[in-house]
Amino acid sequence: MVSKYQEIQRAKQINLIESNSEIFYGGKAGAKFMGKIRNFVLNDNEKNLFKPIREKAISYFANNNIAWWGGKKPTGHVLSSQIACVNHLFLIRNDKQEVLSLLSSFSNSFVDVLPINTDKYSPAYIQFESVSDHDNLNEKSSTRGINCTSIDSLIYAVHEDGSKWLIPIEWKYTEFYNNQNKATEGCKDNPDKCKGAVRKKRYSVLINRSKQLKSKDHTCYYFEPFYQLMRQTLWVEEIINNSANETLKATNYIHLHVIPSKNRDLLQKQYKCSKKGMEETWRQHLNDPDKYLIITPENLLSKISHKTYGKLLNYLKNRYW
Repeated sequence: MVSKYQEIQRAKQINLIESNSEIFYGGKAGAKFMGKIRNFVLNDNEKNLFKPIREKAISYFANNNIAWWGGKKPTGHVLSSQIACVNHLFLIRNDKQEVLSLLSSFSNSFVDVLPINTDKYSPAYIQFESVSDHDNLNEKSSTRGINCTSIDSLIYAVHEDGSKWLIPIEWKYTEFYNNQNKATEGCKDNPDKCKGAVRKKRYSVLINRSKQLKSKDHTCYYFEPFYQLMRQTLWVEEIINNSANETLKATNYIHLHVIPSKNRDLLQKQYKCSKKGMEETWRQHLNDPDKYLIITPENLLSKISHKTYGKLLNYLKNRYW
């Protein structure tokens, strides 16, 4: 499969590298990825991060035992959505007013944000690769960033009515997906113990009791990107349902999906399970579609102070927007 948007972004990033743009601080590409030398993977992988956050972000991940995509260090792959998420949000994570400004880009109903104290190291108002305190999804693992449902970033907010809300954020950059059915993966030879069967056993009961996910037809829940969205919806619902045993006490949420508007290969693909686009497909599976919101990266940061964060916004504009 080929994505036009991904190829455009890849070419843009390669041009920034080869033109010695200060975006990558003089970094050169040519590192191995999937066994081959790639001109879109930096040799000095740390230069994939915005320089003012680099040291603190790496320490934050290491000291909170968070996995980077693909390994123990930040990837040099310049199209990484994890890197994009960190580059966009890490610098403002300790700034309460700016995190509130971030929320005001899509809602004026939040009056405060709270530190997320499930970070043992450097807790702040935005957390990365969030997991629940307990294995509410029967996944038998809770390592942040790998082998379980974890949230790209999370905000813990106070609504104007006094209630506490979770804002889980799923970040996309150039991703697009094939038509693999995760409910049948590996099941041709071993239908009872295959990956697909394990997944259905793990999530079906949770889907059926979910207040948000419609349970009549589970088919789309096992095709990406809906497989991710299904698990994240269950993740936040189960934290709320099990609040007595979770550090983060909340009664409501908004599920935020950050996607560049030009990524039509993700947004406008006619998905095999529905014959519809991504947003229409997902919304028709939700009992309360208002709890799910798509926003572009630039719109999410549209209320951030240019006076305080001008260098960050210029970096993001030149690199991603």
